[in-house]
Amino acid sequence: MNAYLEEDCTIVYCVFSSIVLAYIMYIIELEVGRLKQTKLWTKDFIIMFFTSFFIALVYFLLVTTMAVYAIQQFKASESMAGLAASIFVIGAVFARFFTGRYLDTIGRKKVLLVGVLLFFVPTLLYFTITNMYLLLLVRFIHGAAFGISTTALATIVIDVIPKERRGEGISYFFLNHTLATSIGPFLGLFLNQHASFSMIFIVCTLLSSVSLFLPLFLRIPRSVMTEEQRNSLKGFKLSNYFEKKAIPMSLMIAIMGFVYSGVLAFMTPYATEINLLEAASFFFLVYSIVLLFSRPITGKLLDKKGDNFVVYPSIISYALGLLILSQSHNSLTFLLSSVFIALGFGTMQSCFQAIAIKESPKHRVGLATSTFLICCDFGVGFGPFLLGTIIPTLGFRGLYLALAIVLFLCIFLYFFLHGKKAATQKSYSQAS
Repeated sequence: MNAYLEEDCTIVYCVFSSIVLAYIMYIIELEVGRLKQTKLWTKDFIIMFFTSFFIALVYFLLVTTMAVYAIQQFKASESMAGLAASIFVIGAVFARFFTGRYLDTIGRKKVLLVGVLLFFVPTLLYFTITNMYLLLLVRFIHGAAFGISTTALATIVIDVIPKERRGEGISYFFLNHTLATSIGPFLGLFLNQHASFSMIFIVCTLLSSVSLFLPLFLRIPRSVMTEEQRNSLKGFKLSNYFEKKAIPMSLMIAIMGFVYSGVLAFMTPYATEINLLEAASFFFLVYSIVLLFSRPITGKLLDKKGDNFVVYPSIISYALGLLILSQSHNSLTFLLSSVFIALGFGTMQSCFQAIAIKESPKHRVGLATSTFLICCDFGVGFGPFLLGTIIPTLGFRGLYLALAIVLFLCIFLYFFLHGKKAATQKSYSQAS
């Protein structure tokens, strides 16, 4: 029976991958045909899209196999195995803290090339690891390189996206992460079942080599800074590591990520408890498909209609998704919740980043990007630990219901942080 289930899942993911490829080609064809609009899918944009995709693919491939590797190879305890998986995120947050500051002072392409090189090297080091402590060190370095590379890419891509299509462009760009979220774990589990750990590391090395090779062909616009702006980034000041104008949206994404961590971390035990484990295996597949088709639309709406037009419905959709999830008793409502959560959290990830960048000075876009990503990582990374402490009291249904209430309250928080101000602003396209 397991063989049939495995075969069915393989077919589903192959079909999904085919749909994804066809959709991307369709979108590119549409963009090429838009002669009257500013071009979005340029050579540089496509290079950065796939560089980011392969980096994220390696991350999600390894995160699903690293705990098993630590247990089988080094007889690690469950807590140490969990650390082997999560220390990657700790390294990423640590690197993001410094990367934003140096993107514009050292040079964006130099930082990116250093990042992708550092990301490639650990894939070779995995073959030489002989004990648990070396594994943790390599995982930390790998995570730091991931933080440098992704922060640089997320900053650089802003320069090649036309201002009047910024929301749309960011939405398209971060579809690479959505695709990697689906394909990476599946590939990791498939290799774990049918191949050795050495083969997993070989695949990661090959994927990383692509992300190392592609950026060499990038033509990145130079960031022009005045002497006063350069001097402002010297010395040890908190403002040299965080962009204050990006903090409102960074705070919002930290809360949204914190809530989403409850879905990521406790989906399997919750589905097991309510006897919907089979439906749970398709939860993130449905989530990814919805994002694949919705993000380009919501990105365009952000550009044309303004921030509030997209954000308020997204928060409500996210809250409804958690509410439905908390009350699910069958597969239909369980998977329906993933649709609302995708339209909520999935939309806000790209929209909040677009808003944070729009609000920040141009010469501090790198800091704005790192500030935003640090807060997102912090929310997703530390959420499971904090939420796990209240599950014995509330239970899984109570947890998701409480998180839905938190999201409804976030409507008011967003209003005071940005919504009130955004009501008087023009949309991106009107502003340009």
